[in-house]
Amino acid sequence: MLLFGVIFIAGYLFGTLSQTKHALHNRHGLQAFLFLVFAIYFTWLWSKGQTLAMKTWHIQILDKDGHPVSQARALLRYFLSWVWFLPPMVIAWPFNLPAAEVAVLVFGWILVWALLSRFQSRRQYWHDVWAGTQLVDVLKKP
Repeated sequence: MLLFGVIFIAGYLFGTLSQTKHALHNRHGLQAFLFLVFAIYFTWLWSKGQTLAMKTWHIQILDKDGHPVSQARALLRYFLSWVWFLPPMVIAWPFNLPAAEVAVLVFGWILVWALLSRFQSRRQYWHDVWAGTQLVDVLKKP
């Protein structure tokens, strides 16, 4: 829910600055701009330790040694986190599938990707393993 405010402000800013009169005009530019805004949002807050939602759930992000995450590592984690969505969308793109079929592919991939984390020794998601990060419970942290 908190990210909707960031999306709204970024979308309003983009629409105003680009003089976009219709929501579907300049759609790819808006998507690229939101990708950049999300990268800044997550990289900045992860390097501080928590996003606003992570504070609510008492979760903190650390590197594999238990130290705060650098901005470079946070940015790497952001790019790797797109493995949750990008593969099924890339596969569906050349076939020009209807939105409902793309949604089934994406949700199916998310389910498979989440289940694959159960086979990882520390039960972390794979983008965290590859980025060298971990999520820890703040209330259980020594």
